[in-house]
Amino acid sequence: MNLVERVKAILLTPKTEWSVIEREPGDVAYLFTNYVAILAAIPAVCSFIGAVLIGIPIVPALIGAIVGYALTFVGVYVMALIIDVLAPTFGAQKNAANALKLSSYTPTPYWVAGVFLLIPGLRVLTAIAGLYGLYLLWVGLPPLMKSPGDKSLIYLVAIIVAAIVIGIVISIVIGALVGFALFI
Repeated sequence: MNLVERVKAILLTPKTEWSVIEREPGDVAYLFTNYVAILAAIPAVCSFIGAVLIGIPIVPALIGAIVGYALTFVGVYVMALIIDVLAPTFGAQKNAANALKLSSYTPTPYWVAGVFLLIPGLRVLTAIAGLYGLYLLWVGLPPLMKSPGDKSLIYLVAIIVAAIVIGIVISIVIGALVGFALFI
């Protein structure tokens, strides 16, 4: 997998890219090392720089960025577990590898748009770009989890609710550790 080509394909042609991804192995070590680790670093590094630029002391900003980066892996993995566990409830097939692929690739727009975290006033653009990840998830559920069309929307909503809860928990953990949340 060429990282730049994968990012470009998942963002620009997700319907065809999910079919390609579906045929690939869903190895945790491979996905985390070759995709999540690299892309998740973008918002972590940029939020650290942005925080320092607005006057947050370097040490708390660095701790926040490191903890946020580490918790990204936890969030991706927990989301994969949730996607897989919920699958039968919505008529989809349990498939842990494909659930991990979904949870690893759907945050791509957020991670890429993480560059906007360099400038605190543009942070909302990162959130807006992250919303495109919902579309990626929607398009990816049928080919990867074999979710039937009539239940895909409610399956998507359940996953989104779980993602919001996980995001809030991660923000609370970061906030508790450093006194502020970098990723909100």
